[in-house]
Amino acid sequence: MHGVSMISGALDDIDREILAALTADARVPLVAIAARVHLSRNAVKQRMERMERDGVIAGYTVVPGAAAARGVTALVMVYRSDRMRDDRVIATLRGIPEVVRCDVLSGEYDLLVTLHAATMDRIGQIWEQVAAIPGVANTVTAVSLTRAIDRS
Repeated sequence: MHGVSMISGALDDIDREILAALTADARVPLVAIAARVHLSRNAVKQRMERMERDGVIAGYTVVPGAAAARGVTALVMVYRSDRMRDDRVIATLRGIPEVVRCDVLSGEYDLLVTLHAATMDRIGQIWEQVAAIPGVANTVTAVSLTRAIDRS
């Protein structure tokens, strides 16, 4: 038998490497950790879940920056399944008060939605709502860190 038996709570070198990567950046993609420790993404996920169950990882924390006090602006690029004829997406976006702007784009993504909300949690809720709109095929979200130029 060529396996490693892990006693609950015992960490091996790979677990410690995963923990170090998450401690440095809790948002590091699983695939980056997997490449670092030479395991599959799924194997890393299973190890993280075990460390969570065992209490080695108690949670993941967001450290709010100064911009959080003033609210959060996020840009969401939306790709619709039927780019030219699907108005359900825009109609739904009109009903979300934090949507301050929506531009129709050329290129890969066809909508650029600007959100302004009080908290990152609210941005996350809106993103989930947008991603669930029938007709939304994909989204890419970027949070504004600081506004360098504002001519509005």
